Amino acid sequence: MNVTKYNKLVRDKIPEIIENSGRKAITEKVSDEQYFKLLNEKLDEEHKEYLASLRVEELADLVEVIYAILEYKKVSIEDFEKMRIEKAAKRGSFKERILLKEVIEG
Repeated sequence: MNVTKYNKLVRDKIPEIIENSGRKAITEKVSDEQYFKLLNEKLDEEHKEYLASLRVEELADLVEVIYAILEYKKVSIEDFEKMRIEKAAKRGSFKERILLKEVIEG
C-alpha cells in the first residue's frame, strides 16, 4: 500500500475526487486558528505555483484563496474591491510600468 502525506488545505471537492478515483482520502476539519494559518500557507503555495508556470489558471487559484481569507476575516468581496479601487485612486495602479530605481535624500 502506497501512502502519500500532504497535510495541506485543499478545495472542498478534492476528497470526493480522490475517492472517485479509487483511492482513500484521510481528512479532518481544522480549527479556526489552524484554518487561517493553512490559508496563508496555501496563498504562498499558489503564488509559487503561479510563478513557476505563469499560467492564468494559477491566478484563479490565488484569487480563490484570497476570497477564502476575506470570508474568514468577514470582509465582503465588494468591500475589498472598494478598498482596492480607493488605494488605486490614491496611489495609482501598475499600468504605467514604472520602475523605481532609487530615491536620493536631501
